Amino acid sequence: MTRRAPPRALLIAALALLALGAGIASLLFGAVDLSVARLWTAAVHGGDPVASTILFELRLPRTLLALVVGAMLGLAGAALQGYLRNPLAEPSVLGTSNAAALGGVAAIYFGFAELHVATLPLLATGGALLSLVLLFALAGRAESPLTLILAGIAVGTLAVAGTSLALNLSPNPFAAMEIMTWLLGSLENRSFQHLWIALPCIAAGTAMLLWNGRALDALTLGEDAAQAMGVDLRAMRLRLLAGTAIGVGGAVAVSGAIGFVGLIVPHLIRPLTDRSPSAILLPSAIGGAALLTLADLGVRIIPTTNELKLGVVTAFLGVPVFLVHLMRERRLW
Repeated sequence: MTRRAPPRALLIAALALLALGAGIASLLFGAVDLSVARLWTAAVHGGDPVASTILFELRLPRTLLALVVGAMLGLAGAALQGYLRNPLAEPSVLGTSNAAALGGVAAIYFGFAELHVATLPLLATGGALLSLVLLFALAGRAESPLTLILAGIAVGTLAVAGTSLALNLSPNPFAAMEIMTWLLGSLENRSFQHLWIALPCIAAGTAMLLWNGRALDALTLGEDAAQAMGVDLRAMRLRLLAGTAIGVGGAVAVSGAIGFVGLIVPHLIRPLTDRSPSAILLPSAIGGAALLTLADLGVRIIPTTNELKLGVVTAFLGVPVFLVHLMRERRLW
């Protein structure tokens, strides 16, 4: 008997409650736990200077960044899996994440990051946009998903090579350590300034990706059928790739390279929907927000000598998804 998916509105409401709960927990718990009453007093009356500082200077911008970055990564993964018709697709498949990371590494390596707090995010976003230009140059007018994946692998490999070169030529171990720390991904010590830098890119990327829902549904019938239904495949590809590059570039710019969220979340969401690409987009965005916020909460409350990096935690979370997919595919071999 086929299990029926819950109504979409119910799924979105449940995920929204999960994301809200994760956000509240992220505000309450950390190196110093805040009670609900103390948090409320600090938020409304502001009479407790310690709680107010923890809330507004540390945890609130970090929580909001976790929500919007996670939403962007989850949405981008769902959109790319629908467009490329590949369940293992995520932003790094097209080289976007790696190129954005290279832009951030260049800012650190050449010392531009010390000039202004916006320099590193701007170079990271520029790296993501440059990867889009290279992707179009390599893929040309080809509409095949395989061509795009191959072009993306080439762009991503080039970006990884550039990052490795920067590490190889680091003038001292401290510079190399700074680059490695940023590459591992973290939301530690982020402020509202980082949020205002990332938010326009993420908002623009989200709008462009959500716009493609119906076109992605039509594409499941094949490219010829989609064109017969009035879908402009080139315009859709431009919106989808540009939305991914701008949105993920803005996210990576403030968080570092955080992988696997775009891979994990659509796999968790898909069985709860009718499996059409449009039905997965918005739930994946909300699910990504909840997942990354919970992961960020985890790195703060797990007792370790040094705070864990977000990229490390999400990498461990991605392993079960790969194993489940592997076991499922083995039945078909």
